[in-house]
Amino acid sequence: MRRMLALAATLALLTPSLHAQAASPRYTAPIEAARQAIRDSMASLRVPGAQVAVIVDGELVWSEGFGLADIENQVPVTPETRLRIASISKSVTAVGVGLLVQEGKLDLDAEVQRYVPDFPRKRWPITVRQVAGHIAGIRHYNGDEFASMAPYPTVRAGLRIFEDDSLLFEPGTRYSYSTYGWNLMSAIVEGASGQPFLQFMQRRVFGPFGMVHTVPEWPDSLIPHRARAYVHASEQAPAQNAPYVDNSYKWAGGGFLSTAEDLVRLGRNLLDGRVLRREVAETLWASQRLRDGSPTGYGIGWGARQFHGRRVVSHTGGAMGGTSYLVIFPESKVVAALIVNSDLTFIGAWPALVEAFLPARP
Repeated sequence: MRRMLALAATLALLTPSLHAQAASPRYTAPIEAARQAIRDSMASLRVPGAQVAVIVDGELVWSEGFGLADIENQVPVTPETRLRIASISKSVTAVGVGLLVQEGKLDLDAEVQRYVPDFPRKRWPITVRQVAGHIAGIRHYNGDEFASMAPYPTVRAGLRIFEDDSLLFEPGTRYSYSTYGWNLMSAIVEGASGQPFLQFMQRRVFGPFGMVHTVPEWPDSLIPHRARAYVHASEQAPAQNAPYVDNSYKWAGGGFLSTAEDLVRLGRNLLDGRVLRREVAETLWASQRLRDGSPTGYGIGWGARQFHGRRVVSHTGGAMGGTSYLVIFPESKVVAALIVNSDLTFIGAWPALVEAFLPARP
């Protein structure tokens, strides 16, 4: 499997990157404003590197790398640099979930044991939809689990971390974010598809959606254009190498490397319905509701909210030495991604910077 993915990653480097040189001049002003804001934020926070991409109405209007992917060797960030996308891995995996729903292979309202028969039953039944929307009561990280250095050879092995723990609450009664829930989602994908999770993602999502630089982050493999990850002891401290981690326990929840261009390609394809039908994408993007009827602001692997009166679907990510933001304005057909190789970050300002690319309100 690793050799196959490594070969795919190498071949992907032969695919030319999209560039923004031919974009319409009307985006010059918002690009310059955002570029300056990014540079100022990076300087004040001592952020080593960042990568951005913006698509408007199907056209890539901006793709750029900032700063350094590797401080020691003075390697710059380029549009081809692979960075940790952290929890945006959930949104990417959700597209695979949508494909299985589209093909009738996955029922979102079935109990998880239909697809993962050996997952221990709990006090209450849990559905696939509840797991995907963080309302199943599955716990998040405990202690230093976020810094796990242990290798997990299979998706099923990663379930052992939490599968015997009790639920935090009755499913459907509360929202509680859980990366481990997406460990379970990857096992559900395997059960529904009949394929190993990473093989399914490569064949059905990365390839068809044009995500030519997206790969699982094997810590022991040579991955071309992989950026280093950095952390800061404090807001005043310089960047230092992030501690070693092995994210093989959570591919679906936070284990992929990608580029900003790959992420906006994914968003463009979802808007166009090229591989996944738009109505299925809308199912992923629709906020779930608790038993009392209150919306959670989260669908299936995607946040679902309003930003200054506009509908947005998005996800943020925080990894060891990496942060990320992917945002889609469906009605305006604007998709934008920002990835940073640092735990100190400015991704919270990203939607406001992207707003300048939106068409004026009628």
